[in-house]
Formats: sequence, C-alpha cells, structure tokens
Amino acid sequence: MEKSFVINEKSVEYRFDGISGPKYLLRGPRADVGMVILVPNEDFQTHYHRKVEEDFYTLEGEVDIYINGEKITLKAGDLCHVPPMHPHYLINNGKTPWKAIFVKAGYDPKDKVDVDWLPGQELPEIS
Repeated sequence: MEKSFVINEKSVEYRFDGISGPKYLLRGPRADVGMVILVPNEDFQTHYHRKVEEDFYTLEGEVDIYINGEKITLKAGDLCHVPPMHPHYLINNGKTPWKAIFVKAGYDPKDKVDVDWLPGQELPEIS
C-alpha cells in the first residue's frame, strides 16, 4: 500500500544551477508533479511526449510557449494543457522570472523526445 507524504518545494533544487529550470516534487507512480522557473531570456528545449500529457499552471510572470509551432503567452493564473505528440518549446521573453507548476500524466519517465526546433524554423515531422 502506498504511503501518504508531504514534501516542501524548498527541499528540492531546480535543474539549472539550482535556481531555475524544472524540479520534480513527485515522480510516479501515476503522475509527475513539479515546479519550473525560467529567468528572463532562458528557454527549455523543444520536446514532446509520445503518451504523456503535460499541464502548466502559471503562478508568476509570463512565458511564451510554442505548441506545434504556434505561440501562446501564458500569464499568472493561466493553465496550459499540452496533449501527447504535441512538440512544445518555452522561452521567457519577459523581464521577470516565470514560475509554474507542471503535471505530467500518466507516468513514464522515458517518454520525452527532444526536437531540434526554434521559433522561425519549419517544424520537423514527428513520429
């Protein structure tokens, strides 16, 4: 039987030098839950998930997310749902850090596929 637990987000470091990028608060068994910070001019490589859906809930700041090559600007209070097989790229073009909660479900830590794409380029075929 699974056990209940509590984790404080301050007990986990962010991936990029401990101050930005993603950090996981929960890894499985059915979903991943974490936080992400992108400082101004910082981005996160284009990628997609074959079976996993990903949701971002913006707490602070703004970020541009490109989904299938189309730009959407997320602001505080916005929830963005990214279905499986939808390449997405994030960049903070603002002047303040962007902070969000992300949830990925179902759980599959090997489901991320990196894509060599930046805005302004033609989006490659995905499979």
